[in-house]
Amino acid sequence: MSAVPAPVSINTSFTVSQTLESPSPSGLLLIAPTRDESSASGWFHTRSEAAWTEFQSLPLPGLKDEHWRYSNAKKIELSDHSPAAAPTPANIQAALAATKGLEERAARFVFVNDTLVESDTTGLSAGVVCVSFAEALQTHGDGLQQHFMKGEQALGSSKFAALHLAHVKAGTVIIVPKNVVIKKPVEVFHWVVGDHAAIFPHTLIVTGDNSEVSVVDHYCSLAGEGGLSIAIADLVGGTGSKITYAACQELADDAQALHLSSITAGRDASVKSFQVQLGASFSRSESVSDLVGQGARSDMLSVSLPIGDQIVDQRTLQRHKAPHATSDLLYKNALYGTSRSIFSGLIIVDEGAHYTDAYQTCRNLLNSNEAEATSLPGLEINADQVKCSHGATCGPISDEELFYLKARGISDIDSRKLIIEGFLAGVVERFGNSELLDTLVARIDEKLERAV
Repeated sequence: MSAVPAPVSINTSFTVSQTLESPSPSGLLLIAPTRDESSASGWFHTRSEAAWTEFQSLPLPGLKDEHWRYSNAKKIELSDHSPAAAPTPANIQAALAATKGLEERAARFVFVNDTLVESDTTGLSAGVVCVSFAEALQTHGDGLQQHFMKGEQALGSSKFAALHLAHVKAGTVIIVPKNVVIKKPVEVFHWVVGDHAAIFPHTLIVTGDNSEVSVVDHYCSLAGEGGLSIAIADLVGGTGSKITYAACQELADDAQALHLSSITAGRDASVKSFQVQLGASFSRSESVSDLVGQGARSDMLSVSLPIGDQIVDQRTLQRHKAPHATSDLLYKNALYGTSRSIFSGLIIVDEGAHYTDAYQTCRNLLNSNEAEATSLPGLEINADQVKCSHGATCGPISDEELFYLKARGISDIDSRKLIIEGFLAGVVERFGNSELLDTLVARIDEKLERAV
């Protein structure tokens, strides 16, 4: 294990342009980032500059934008945030002390304000590439260039994706060679510290034929007011391979989060993606799953537990581009207080994608009269011999369930907690890692204690 005792200097880091006249500290995300051209790969520098131009040219999504229906892009307060400053030694020490991860793991990375402060890859097989994003730019630029942010932003956040590309400097790149199976997960922590600090983590996972890997990303707040995470994950599954990925958003209650994921599943590949939304005043996730090979499978899972006035915004797209492929989406939200959830999901079956098997289910459990859940499932079928279904449910805990538990001496509060835990457990268990399951259940319990 290697620990960095002080903030490290990353060659691809960005600084605020000094040619501008006294910029306001509260609006630095709207000021062009600059870099040392000699320290970054040429293709990456070109794409970053183009992304900044695109960010400036694209309008902020408005209320009439279908992809932002029932939501509001202004909840992501760009003008109030600045790129996170380099962490102090005290920040690093506090983050490492607070990092409580899995005991059984193949590798671990810890970032604080987009700066790598710890890495441990001793449990990985020879030949596996598992490095920080900054190192990958220097040592595996060709592989990174081939897969980095190749998918279109089809769900409404092109402006924010461009901002991510303009600022990204941290994250992990994992490339698993053909026939290599990594039995234990790779775990990554992204800490944000400081008032209105913004981070831009990126995760790229590429699996060769018949290989296997599991990765868990944690997004956490350490200290400071507000905070913003604009993160992207690219998951590329080769023939017969298996990827299991979890993104656990556990930011402070006054933070904001926008997390985008792009899944590409090749022939007979299986990609399981799990979104956990436990923090942030406003969190939005966009997940696009492209099944491009025969026999491909995509499982898209999510649980959220908004309390108070938190808002959880979820957008998904399952695109079947090849025949005999399967996708299964299951999202569950348990809401308290005046919180809101929005789910909009679409299954598209392309011409020629015959014998598609696709499911989409969103279930919402309301625990107050003021909570609100909106679900918009949809289908677009352009092929024959397909089996597709979608559905959404929304309602309170049933009186019968409460009566059953309360009649056995369990209090109303504890009865509701047990029912909610059972409601969410069905999704969590499908992830398949028992240690992570126990960890998530404990964190759900912690948040339920604050909700009641």
